[in-house]
Amino acid sequence: MLTEIQLTFSPEQSDNHNFIKHKVASTLNIPQDDIVNVQIVKKSIDARGRYPLILIKLRVFIGEVPQYQYENPLKYENVSGKQEVIIAGGGPAGLFAALRLIELGFCPIVLERGKDIHERKKNIAQLNKNQSFNEDSNYCFGEGGAGTFSDGKLFSRSKKRGNTQRIIEIFHYHGAADEILYEAHPHIGTDKLPIIIENIRKTITGCGGKVIFNAKVIDLLINSNQIEGIKTADNNIYWSKNVILATGHSARDIYQLLQNKNIALQQKGFAVGVRVEHRQELIDEIQYNGYKTNYLPAAVYNLVSQVDGRGVYSFCMCPGGIIVPAATAANQVVVNGMSSSKRNSPYANSGIVTEICPGDLTEYQKFGELAGLHFQQDLENLAFNNNGGTLQTAPAQRLSDFVRSKLSADLPDCSYLPNIISSPLHFWLPDFVSRRLQEGFKQFNKKMKGFLTSEAVILGVESRTSSPIRIPRNDETLQHIQIQGLYPCGEGAGYSGGITSSAIDGERVAEKIEINSRL
Repeated sequence: MLTEIQLTFSPEQSDNHNFIKHKVASTLNIPQDDIVNVQIVKKSIDARGRYPLILIKLRVFIGEVPQYQYENPLKYENVSGKQEVIIAGGGPAGLFAALRLIELGFCPIVLERGKDIHERKKNIAQLNKNQSFNEDSNYCFGEGGAGTFSDGKLFSRSKKRGNTQRIIEIFHYHGAADEILYEAHPHIGTDKLPIIIENIRKTITGCGGKVIFNAKVIDLLINSNQIEGIKTADNNIYWSKNVILATGHSARDIYQLLQNKNIALQQKGFAVGVRVEHRQELIDEIQYNGYKTNYLPAAVYNLVSQVDGRGVYSFCMCPGGIIVPAATAANQVVVNGMSSSKRNSPYANSGIVTEICPGDLTEYQKFGELAGLHFQQDLENLAFNNNGGTLQTAPAQRLSDFVRSKLSADLPDCSYLPNIISSPLHFWLPDFVSRRLQEGFKQFNKKMKGFLTSEAVILGVESRTSSPIRIPRNDETLQHIQIQGLYPCGEGAGYSGGITSSAIDGERVAEKIEINSRL
């Protein structure tokens, strides 16, 4: 017999399997020995009261325990010799499109501009040491895309995007821990993601598909508004009448290529700001109301406010994490955050960003649809010009000094490995960005007393929150509104925001290719 119940525990109780089993038996009014197994279905934290509580939904087995089965069965068979589909980009959207195409009987050819995971790690190690920079192999480009070296967050704020559980199960199938199947806010961790991404590649190639590295797209081959193939920087041409464009929001050369070929683009809103870092113990104290225990995870926060009619909010909060360099050109400084699976760094960091609408960028409208892209680039160049001229050193400022428009005489310790340098971010950031962030921090301190402190540090700039451009596609066929067979996909096309939603969009596009091929 199988039954499901939800119970509430203290943090200490939730870590004791025998206590959980005892409470289940008491709640169901059955002998404890009758319970064969108890599985966690969903787990979350309620920190609204004086003491934090752990809410656990449990699946209770009384009698024989059936073998765990995915809600969405996976079936990957050999597709050698089947119709080929080209996928430009090896991030979440591209990889999950490839997996779904295999299930649907197509042979995916994935073209990734960067290197495989092992070579990519070497370039990132040099980048973290501030020794060298590779424009095609970094925290944004390479096997798995930007998601490989991230927190690996697998939750989406939108419930309308698609089947998130299926995406989670595919990650689990390829090596992610059991916890992602039931955590309310599942994350894989940057230490676990590389092997999982490599396992996904092995599934693709093991089924007859291809994953080709160092294959930077430089041209789209189009005949009478029908895509015919792709040309790469090494002068190879890959032919197919179905091309998925999943190059990510940092592949700015792709947007330029599309504009040069008069292929329709659209401006869209995005966000820019800074990354703020606190000691994790301070965030724990604030969020858990001073409650201290080893049985609670590193605390998170989610902050939202309105300033001058624009949103100011936290983005990609990384508890127990570190700040990393995320630029894709040598004359830029861009910062982002990530966490390992244990989230055991002494620091907590988050992007704090303000909403940018096309109407905010009047002086950039001369660039047409690429106005937001040029604004992002200018911010990143400003950060580089204010970093002392040393590769990926990041300009930084104590949080309290930034809010008071004061240069920091010194800086607290920081997790950012390439180094930081004191800089007046309040001065050189655009006035409307600086002003909104300053007011936002003041408001956040009212929601989290102690958040605005001199011991916190901000780094600039957090500019790659999402694409400032949408590549328009037909709502029904998901093909570009002008080009038959060209499927804009994922975050770079403006249709997702994060690993899960990008993976879902990749699957949607793959399914549309199968449907459209039958018409």
